[in-house]
Amino acid sequence: MIEVKGLYKFFEGKTVLNNINVSFESGKTNLIIGQSGSGKTVMMTCIVGLLVPEEGEVLYNRRNFLAMKKKEKQQLRREMGMIFQSAALFDSMSVLENVMFPLDVFSNETFRIKLKRAMSCLDRVGLTEAKDKFPGEISGGMQKRVAIARAIALNPQYLFCDEPNSGLDPKNSLVIDELIQSITREFNMTTIINTHDMNSVTRIGEKIVFIFEGNKEWEGTKDDIFTTTNQRLNSFIFPSGFFRKVKEAEAANNETNSIKNPYLSHIPLKLQYGHFSV
Repeated sequence: MIEVKGLYKFFEGKTVLNNINVSFESGKTNLIIGQSGSGKTVMMTCIVGLLVPEEGEVLYNRRNFLAMKKKEKQQLRREMGMIFQSAALFDSMSVLENVMFPLDVFSNETFRIKLKRAMSCLDRVGLTEAKDKFPGEISGGMQKRVAIARAIALNPQYLFCDEPNSGLDPKNSLVIDELIQSITREFNMTTIINTHDMNSVTRIGEKIVFIFEGNKEWEGTKDDIFTTTNQRLNSFIFPSGFFRKVKEAEAANNETNSIKNPYLSHIPLKLQYGHFSV
């Protein structure tokens, strides 16, 4: 679990985050949403320690990250996985080498064990056959799946995703959403997703935090979204009455339809690997 308490952040005298208090549960997909400039990206950046807030606490399983010494922070960062908006793969490395990269940097295991781990992660996202290809030779959706494999290579407790569906078509967005959600549940990770994708919100938003002008305006679940009376959230999520009806129909269909998503049929259901030390 990650808890944010009394978080404030200022830029040039302007309040960007104003007394943010929220908790993110393990084993669930926690989404941060809001308009551009609302403060949601700054909030995630403070949580991962890339920005230092003026006030507040960020607790990782009750450990205050902001009060930790340098060595403790370095150790905690090894428990974090990151998925960036642009996949952020190394163009000069193969798919396998990209997934191996965090293992080579942070793990003391033998090459054989690291290779086995990397291949297990690629198998988990259905990309073992692409291991020798380079990022420029695979699609955008496949690049995002490589990024997921790399993010889970060190068996993290915490997973941070910045706009993971950016630039993807609906089919690949669906694959990425369901991969992130299934991996989160499988490993009981605390996953935080920063997103503009309203399909993701209504599909995998087990906990949703809506940031408006630096304030926590609302929090709830994907089901709560359809019944909330918060006008700012309604205007942001449902730009038209027609869009609301479409999403309500999709939500009802998801509840009653037990047929598996055909797009995911080629992706293994579970990653078998046991404990991996770093």
